[in-house]
Amino acid sequence: MPTPSLIDRLAELTDPRDPKGRIYPLVPLLTLVLVGTLAGHTSVAAIAHFGRLRGQRLGHALGFRNGKMPCANTITNLLAALDPDHLDRILGDWLNDRHAAGWDHIALDGKTLRGTRDGDQPAVHLLAAYAPQAAAVIGQMRVAATTNEHKAALRLLGVLPLVGTMVTADAIFTHADTCDAILTRGGDYILYAKDNPPTLRADLEDLFTAAESGGFPPRCPIRLARGRADGHLVG
Repeated sequence: MPTPSLIDRLAELTDPRDPKGRIYPLVPLLTLVLVGTLAGHTSVAAIAHFGRLRGQRLGHALGFRNGKMPCANTITNLLAALDPDHLDRILGDWLNDRHAAGWDHIALDGKTLRGTRDGDQPAVHLLAAYAPQAAAVIGQMRVAATTNEHKAALRLLGVLPLVGTMVTADAIFTHADTCDAILTRGGDYILYAKDNPPTLRADLEDLFTAAESGGFPPRCPIRLARGRADGHLVG
């Protein structure tokens, strides 16, 4: 069975628009956005202008009826209504299809999108999983204002392909449940360790001292000492 193309994957998206008001089909609209972005256009207005400049020839190639291209408002309204989590999963699946052996390395990182704050509404904050082998984000999740990156990471890790993968992240993710989530799905991790939570530095010093003296096998998962919860720091 052939590997689905990106166009095939985009057809899996649910069209959020009212069927009565649909003039342009979903997949050609999204394909126009992709082609316009690959051509170097980063705004909806520029993408729409790019399409209209090329007229019916490109319109027919993308699948628009009669080759007629959409205006910027049509594209904007569609993108605003799409389910971003579903779109992220589709893009991640498409990338994973092309790398069946899995990813050597996935880096978790959170970022606040500039210009998304609206009055009392907080800015949009995203947690992304970046695969250097693909030079692309293979998974992404919005971090709600009522939660934090650590909790969002537990959900994101639950859908990422982690077998044989090394996960890296900064100190905000250094928690026992994050480490367990990675190990349970067949991955390993390298996480930053700071002085918070308390006793972390002392625990690490004790563990490395034990390793140097042959206190445990080098590849054995390391557990925190001093009576704290079982929390892997390195695995």
